[in-house]
Amino acid sequence: MQTSAAAEAILPLVSTAAGFQRWWAEDVTEPDGAVELGFFNRQTVYRLRLQGRPSAERTEWLCETGAEWSGTRLIFVMEAKAGGTLVRFTHAEWQAPTDYFVSCTTAWGELMFRLKAEAEGKTRGPFFTRGGSSYELLVG
Repeated sequence: MQTSAAAEAILPLVSTAAGFQRWWAEDVTEPDGAVELGFFNRQTVYRLRLQGRPSAERTEWLCETGAEWSGTRLIFVMEAKAGGTLVRFTHAEWQAPTDYFVSCTTAWGELMFRLKAEAEGKTRGPFFTRGGSSYELLVG
């Protein structure tokens, strides 16, 4: 994803609980040095733990919970390019290409547009509300 924002503006959005809350999920907590994101009134909770020190070049999270997310990694690689930053996102190490994997991949597409908007100062808010998603609010 190409953005006009500098990597330094993107870094806190992909490396902190407060950053995730601005574009990913409303329900974010920080227990025991990890970050937890709650979805659908906390029926689903993903606990993420930073791997190494986040930088304006690379930030990586290990998912510690979730039937299909546990053991997967969220990787954000940022490169200065074309007057802004090229962000390459990978949700790595899925065990199998299940229907849930396809659903998550589709959601990540929308999430990348929200990350871009937030980094460029065009706030759209988090995609996931406490009880559902912004999409459900639009079409509901």
